[in-house]
Amino acid sequence: MAEEDDASKTEDPTAKRLQKSREKGQVAISQEVKSWIILLAGAAAVMTIAPWTMRRVADRAVSFVDAPHTIAFDPMNMRRVLADLLAGLGVDLAPILILLMIAALAGGIMQVGLLWAPEKIKPDLGRLSLSKGVGRMASLRSVMELVKGLVKLGTVSLVAMALAAPLLMDVQLLPSIAAEHSLDRIYQIVLRLGGGTVAVMTVIAGLDYLFQRHTHTKQMRMTKNEVKDEHKQSEGDPMVKARIRRLRVERAQRRMMAAIPEADVVITNPTHYAVALSYDMDEMAAPRLVAKGIDHIAQRIREVADEHEVPVVENPPLARALHAAVELDQEIPPEHYHAVAEVIGYVMRLKGERATA
Repeated sequence: MAEEDDASKTEDPTAKRLQKSREKGQVAISQEVKSWIILLAGAAAVMTIAPWTMRRVADRAVSFVDAPHTIAFDPMNMRRVLADLLAGLGVDLAPILILLMIAALAGGIMQVGLLWAPEKIKPDLGRLSLSKGVGRMASLRSVMELVKGLVKLGTVSLVAMALAAPLLMDVQLLPSIAAEHSLDRIYQIVLRLGGGTVAVMTVIAGLDYLFQRHTHTKQMRMTKNEVKDEHKQSEGDPMVKARIRRLRVERAQRRMMAAIPEADVVITNPTHYAVALSYDMDEMAAPRLVAKGIDHIAQRIREVADEHEVPVVENPPLARALHAAVELDQEIPPEHYHAVAEVIGYVMRLKGERATA
């Protein structure tokens, strides 16, 4: 069943799906990249801060190596010496430790940005299950991680030792060499070990980063139905949206028809277009379009106008122009003032003649 589910997940994950997984802490993150950044920071520390640190450590060790007989070995003095030594070493090593801590944080931030996922730190009693724990340990992913770790360890060890081997030929002579020269030799060995390790980890981290992104994208894939359901949730059901649009059109038409009895004139095509205009020279700067339509709506506008004795004037060019250029409840643009003024003037004269008669 799981294989069938995986086979049906043929669609790339949507932005919404990825965002939800991110909120749950499910992101593509490579531990190898984090390790590589920490190693890189360590290598940078070895090349920059370590020489200063080693000189400070050497200065503190001089009295223990060159003149141990000058140190009083009574308990009180030894506690004081040990406390001073540990405090001094803490100060000397603090820059390197702080740099490594910053690198550890940067390793995650560089891959996924700032991320707060409370669900990842929620207590889960299921994780305490012995059977589930054994299942996770025996899973294919765990076996692959073990194999990957062994290959990584073997490769790093071979490369690093191959680079450092020339400096290890006379390592047994280091105790007889002055402390300053011994530390320098150790520094050179550490440089080679670190350089080889960083070089190998660069390749491993790059490959693992691509693998983790590919695996995460594959896990987040969706079925066609999941994509459709998500689209419905985010955009709305097409049938519901169509019904809403239909209701809006119907309400607009009812409102439009209710405004026709108060219109001053209806201009027609005569059969395909109809627009109704209203004008109050005391309150309006220009006539306002209160209704418009084509075909059967135009016919209904004419019928309502006839029922309420609103004048209907045939002017095909003006009817088409106003229908295309003016929206409902908008005033007509200046380029149509002259033509509309003629129509309204004609209607007013017609009303005057009827009143006189």
